[in-house]
Amino acid sequence: MGANPLEIKLFGKTLKNPIIAASGTFGFGDCFNASFDPHVLGGICSKGLTLYGSSGNGGTRLQETPSGLLNSIGLENPGIESFVAHEYAIMRQCNDFVVVNLGGHCESDYVEGAKLLNEVDIDALELNISCPNVKNGGMAYGISPNDAAYITKAIKKVSRHPLIVKLSPNAPDVSAVAAACQDSGADAVSLVNTYLGMAVDIYKRKPVFERIYAGLSGPAIMPMALRLVHETAKRVSIPVIGLGGISSFEDAVAFMMVGADAVQIGTAIFADPTSIPKIIDNLNNFCASQGLKNISEIKGII
Repeated sequence: MGANPLEIKLFGKTLKNPIIAASGTFGFGDCFNASFDPHVLGGICSKGLTLYGSSGNGGTRLQETPSGLLNSIGLENPGIESFVAHEYAIMRQCNDFVVVNLGGHCESDYVEGAKLLNEVDIDALELNISCPNVKNGGMAYGISPNDAAYITKAIKKVSRHPLIVKLSPNAPDVSAVAAACQDSGADAVSLVNTYLGMAVDIYKRKPVFERIYAGLSGPAIMPMALRLVHETAKRVSIPVIGLGGISSFEDAVAFMMVGADAVQIGTAIFADPTSIPKIIDNLNNFCASQGLKNISEIKGII
């Protein structure tokens, strides 16, 4: 490692720090240019992409909750062909470590999408088998270890990129799903995606969201996400990327202490668009105050 105490290695690449912008919260890297330079991030994960693109869900899409946010976006995106032709260049200009999040409604969507993404030199492919806001596919593959293993094998056969599998906290045994993905060739896992939640409009006497249930993110889920990362890191030997309610440097440190190699931050930037550079600065200060030559020294100490 170099003099930078936050520098980490992932898939043989050097990241300037372990902070990655989470999928669905940072667009394609340029959404927060007015607030901070995206180059300060260790990496950027794209908005969730699907083979043919999608206009997303109708009706209400966001609802604030105490210490959290419910969302029912529904993977609105321009499609993979558009990404390859246009948005990839934007992401590459914004950061040196580019992750693409791939969603789908069925096996062929995932497979064909992964094949198209072989055309660009992304640094990792994040397989989204945990989105609760689509009718088919998504979380359906992430609940069962057997189903997760099946789709992981299918993508590994066709993709030339390191494969991260993004896991759902709604699975009965998340670490078992992670182990199945590892056994099927996954290069890393990221967890957790959103928890299933619900909101009711008591005056209209109906659910707030058209699809009734939505995904809960934000600080409210952080302790539960932390537990699942801890359990998973004890069960697998591949890198673990932790996410779920991280909004401070203390949260990021906690995730690394329970076994995360890197972390993703998402919802926090909606409340404070400058939260990510603040967290990175505070991580530097933490390393100095604790006498750490590198942040990875704390990885998995709990």
